[in-house]
Amino acid sequence: MDSIPPFHSWRGPNPRRPRRKPSLERREAEAEHGRRSRPRPPEWVVEVGIGTGKPPFQVHAGTCHMNGSRRRPVSRDEARRLLADGLRACTHCQPDTQLHINDLVARGPRAHRRPAFR
Repeated sequence: MDSIPPFHSWRGPNPRRPRRKPSLERREAEAEHGRRSRPRPPEWVVEVGIGTGKPPFQVHAGTCHMNGSRRRPVSRDEARRLLADGLRACTHCQPDTQLHINDLVARGPRAHRRPAFR
């Protein structure tokens, strides 16, 4: 009976046999590799609308938690240009303040203005 190999060696893995966990060192090495190879988040993000052409809707900082699912990364210069043209700035991350262009946004044609309280 010693000449017959066990069931799992010639028929594949035995589903009743638990798999071994990877060693702690291997898990830590894989986690470190994931941290190093993860792409950096973009510095600035434009949230785009839906429909033909996907017009830009709002500018966010790259790490803002309020940016929507429809977004594209933009450079610092493009974010400044969009804000100067009057595109809305996110009220949470305030990219207009971070880019030091507060006075340009308020005069833009598409600037979001609050109604005056009376």
